Amino acid sequence: MLKTFPKGGIHPPENKITAEKGIKRMAVPKVVNVPIAQHIGIPAEIVVDRKDKVVKGQIIAKSGGFVSSNIHSPVAGTVTKLDLIIDSSGYKKQCIVIRTDAKDPSNFEEVENPLKTDIELEPKEILQRITDCGIVGLGGATFPSQVKLNVREGTTLDYLIINGVECEPYLTADHRLMLEKAEEIVVGIKILMKALHLKKVVIGIENNKKDAISLFKKVIKKEDGIQVAALQVKYPQGGEKQLVRAILGREVPKNGLPLDVGVIVHNVGTIFAIYQAIQYDKPLIERVVTVTGKKLQNPSNFWVKIGTPIKDLIAEVGGLPEGTRKLVNGGPMMGKAIKNTDVPVTKGTSGILVIDEEEASRGEAKNCIRCGQCVFVCPMGLEPHLLMNLSEKGMYDKASAEDIMTCIECGSCSYVCPSHRPLLDYIRFGKNIVKKLETSKN
Repeated sequence: MLKTFPKGGIHPPENKITAEKGIKRMAVPKVVNVPIAQHIGIPAEIVVDRKDKVVKGQIIAKSGGFVSSNIHSPVAGTVTKLDLIIDSSGYKKQCIVIRTDAKDPSNFEEVENPLKTDIELEPKEILQRITDCGIVGLGGATFPSQVKLNVREGTTLDYLIINGVECEPYLTADHRLMLEKAEEIVVGIKILMKALHLKKVVIGIENNKKDAISLFKKVIKKEDGIQVAALQVKYPQGGEKQLVRAILGREVPKNGLPLDVGVIVHNVGTIFAIYQAIQYDKPLIERVVTVTGKKLQNPSNFWVKIGTPIKDLIAEVGGLPEGTRKLVNGGPMMGKAIKNTDVPVTKGTSGILVIDEEEASRGEAKNCIRCGQCVFVCPMGLEPHLLMNLSEKGMYDKASAEDIMTCIECGSCSYVCPSHRPLLDYIRFGKNIVKKLETSKN
């Protein structure tokens, strides 16, 4: 029997329409807008100025603290502005605007590095290189990788789980990366095994990616300590807590981390970025992005430079089709609507979803009928209807007491609600207020 997590979960239509589309390389943009806050934690500190010449891969903003990350220039060019630009959150954020040097060959020569299996760096050097190269979690959370890998002495750690689930509908960036870079990902896994002194690794892949499961089983055949776990298809299995429970049967505490039960979880995209950083000293300046939607002319997966305006990706797939209602940064369940197409791709951009009027429309919100469906599907065992009511009424202390901060914002509750109540919207709002209130108390 295929493994899965036992509590809650749903089965939305997969709509993986780009699963067979190989990853193409996007043209280098004429201008990149590089935000200095592309990660959880403190924004990076700008170390360049207007009119400065920068080379590809140069640090342009240094980590601002322990939970922060370096930012590198994705192109060779000239800094034209240090400006506030609206990012995917809808708020103006500090960006470094760089005009690409059209005459610099480094901008247009993309070398496919050969597979490099020998791991020359020592554990401390590996962790330092990950820090230097600005690697963050590419599964969506963008948590600085060096922080996650900073395991305190005396902490029990016996498993590394590699997240190849990609349970969010429409998105196929991780799937394609697994198919096209499996050997490199396995070397990346071995890099972390060396850095963390680990002997046990499980690669979790949902069973709708049988080609990836088969490929990885073949690639790891002669590798000690690495195995593949085929998982039942269920959303949101890509959540860390759900994945640890599904694979190892360990229950991560509500307000805890996988490390509390001896596990570190990393996304396959992050592992590939670590491989590139360690084996080729390449900073995180590009990532795979799925650009998709049922009405697009040519939905595809792309290698995209960080800072590329989303309008460039839309143009590459044939432009916005007639009747487009909404652009989403991410997938339909956890993604957030984008206000305009000037928004740049960041380290956390896994996909751009284009949806039409029919798909974007919500039914008219009605009164809760106390059916309990939102409670039944919540993977965290919460009561979403209650959390929405508390947020709506401004009862934030009560919402905090009811564990609103443990919500992983998967959207399962909103998906199943027969009354079309905006459960997730209010819960997100409530979480933001509770977070601010808790911060003000400290």
